[in-house]
Amino acid sequence: QVQLMESGGESVQAGGSLTLSCTASGDISRIYSMAWFRQAPGKEREGIAVILRSSSTTVYADSVKGRFTISRDSASNTLSLQMNSLQPEDTAMYYCASRFEGTRARTHLDRSAFARWGQGTQVTVSS
Repeated sequence: QVQLMESGGESVQAGGSLTLSCTASGDISRIYSMAWFRQAPGKEREGIAVILRSSSTTVYADSVKGRFTISRDSASNTLSLQMNSLQPEDTAMYYCASRFEGTRARTHLDRSAFARWGQGTQVTVSS
């Protein structure tokens, strides 16, 4: 099984930057893509960035495009999310998740296609 563990969440001022990390362990050989999702209080969990393992192709939600960058380090099995120009509306619990090969999805950020999730890391942006 794949285990995911996020880190890096903290409280920052608006306009600031933060980098989140997610370390994957276990049998990662069948992972097709990894993504970052976030969930604000009272809102649904939304996919914000995904990276395909084989090609490193990335896809972003419009809400973070141009501000956030997803990347991965194959050597350390670490997924990162560089977040710049943070705004109060970015306040949420951030989760990393993995999608396995052979899993069908409507889009690359289809939440239902991701089978493994980390426990989340809290990001709070104050104005």
